[in-house]
Amino acid sequence: MLTIDNYLDNHYIHRSNWLRAAVLGANDGIISISSLAIGVAAASSTREPIVLATVAGLVAGALSMAAGEYVSVSSQTDTEKADIEREKIELKEMPVEELHILAQIYEKRGLKKDTAMQVALELTEHNALEAHMRDELGINEISQANPIQAAIASGAAFTVGGLLPLIVVLFAPVIGMEYWLYGFTTLFLIVLGATSAKTGGSSIGKAIFRIAIWGTIAMVLSALVGYIFGVSV
Repeated sequence: MLTIDNYLDNHYIHRSNWLRAAVLGANDGIISISSLAIGVAAASSTREPIVLATVAGLVAGALSMAAGEYVSVSSQTDTEKADIEREKIELKEMPVEELHILAQIYEKRGLKKDTAMQVALELTEHNALEAHMRDELGINEISQANPIQAAIASGAAFTVGGLLPLIVVLFAPVIGMEYWLYGFTTLFLIVLGATSAKTGGSSIGKAIFRIAIWGTIAMVLSALVGYIFGVSV
C-alpha cells in the first residue's frame, strides 16, 4: 500500500542535498585533477612528475573539498539553528502575533482570510514551531543541511572522480598524454552528467552539454599554461 511517506520519498527533491554534494565533488575531482595532470604533462617528458602532481592534487583536493563543504554547510546549519531559537522565543513571548503572521502567509498563498486563520490555528495546535519553521522560515527536512553527510559525500566523490584521470596518467603513453587525458576526461564528464541527470530527473542532454563545456575550458586553459610556462622536467 502506498503511504504518503513512501510517495514523498519518490520525489527527486529528496535527493537534492546529497546529489548536489556528490556531483560537485566528482565533477571537481575529474576536472581539477585532469587539468593539473594536463598542465604538467604539457611541460614534462617523463611520467614521474605527472604522477606525483596528480597524486598530491588528489589527496589535497579531497581533503580540501570535504573540509570546505563541512565548513560551508555548518555555517548554513548555524544560521538555521539561530533562526529556530529566535522563533521559539517569539512563539513564547508573542504567540498571538505569530499566529497572525502564519495566517497572513497562508492568505498570501491563496486561502480566504477565515480559512487561512483556521489552518494557522490547527497547525499551531499541532506543532507551532514546525509550522513556522516550514512556512515562515522555509526550513524543512529536505532543505535542512547535514554538514557530515555533505563533507563525506563531497570528499568521497572527489576521490572517485580524481582516481579516473590518475588511472589514465598511470597507463597512457607519456608522449601526447595530454590528449589522452582530454579524451578520457571528456568521456568521464559525459558519464557523470548523464548519471546525475538521470538520478535527479533532469534533462540528460543539457547536463552533458553543461558539464562537458566547462570541463573542456578548464583543460584547454591548463594545457595552455603548461605549454607557455612549462619547462621540460
